[in-house]
Amino acid sequence: MYLTGFADEAASDIAGQIRATQTLGWTAIESRNVDGVNLHDLSDEAFDRVAEALAEAGITVNCFGSAIANWGKSVLDPFEITLAEVKRAIPRMQRLGTPLIRIMSYAVLPDRAPDDQLEAERFRRMRLIHALFADAGLTPVHENCMNYGGMSWQHTLRLLDAVPGLRLVFDTGNPVFTDDRSKPKPYPKQSAWEFYTHVKEHIAYIHIKDGIWESATGQVIYTYPGEGQGDVRRILIDLLASGYKGGISIEPHMTMVHHHGGGAAPEDQRFENYITYGRCLEQLLAEIRSLQSSSC
Repeated sequence: MYLTGFADEAASDIAGQIRATQTLGWTAIESRNVDGVNLHDLSDEAFDRVAEALAEAGITVNCFGSAIANWGKSVLDPFEITLAEVKRAIPRMQRLGTPLIRIMSYAVLPDRAPDDQLEAERFRRMRLIHALFADAGLTPVHENCMNYGGMSWQHTLRLLDAVPGLRLVFDTGNPVFTDDRSKPKPYPKQSAWEFYTHVKEHIAYIHIKDGIWESATGQVIYTYPGEGQGDVRRILIDLLASGYKGGISIEPHMTMVHHHGGGAAPEDQRFENYITYGRCLEQLLAEIRSLQSSSC
């Protein structure tokens, strides 16, 4: 098992992202944005500079946090948009030696019911996306975010049935603020633990995020890991007891939120929060290991 994180929450530029990673004593970044631009949308010259900086620092990119089919993309958009992103991502992943890429299953169509989300077209596209990466020796992992598969664990399982071989990245914090669309209106929020237990066997990678849903304001308040409603401690206990060997990636969202349109805190606050968040996760894992070893 190894620790990593969305270092663009610590700093916008690659130098700051590398510095945050090294401060934590980690050796990997889950790369999403550099200078506000997703890795697959950087110019060739900008990507070259990022790759050179990472190589010089001895930092790897364990997973590419792509925008492919994410919550900002519609299944009604031309598929050529997605294919272009995939084709840009593959050679960049190969150059960086990155084995995993985070993908999604397109935004939920708000004017359609949960059982009327153009499943056939989504599944067709997802099979092709998966095949392109798999043929290149790369592993796409689907995240339970604001997309078709994130509507409920049942929707994720339908997606997995339709896309043989697809693996998951499970985010502990997303269920906190996401409607459970497998239930009647008014939709309740999801349970991270319930979602996790139903998809556990398909998980290849973990995102750690936590928060508290405030129904009065209709907002989520992001917290340090284990302090919110994301069942982080319970999920980590189960993961470690199950012999999980994959990556655990932090995505604090406490000073920067990508998918809620919020602004970013000053750079020094972002950096310090990222470091504190990483240390909190390390402490939580140490506590769990200590409890598990003492109960043997």
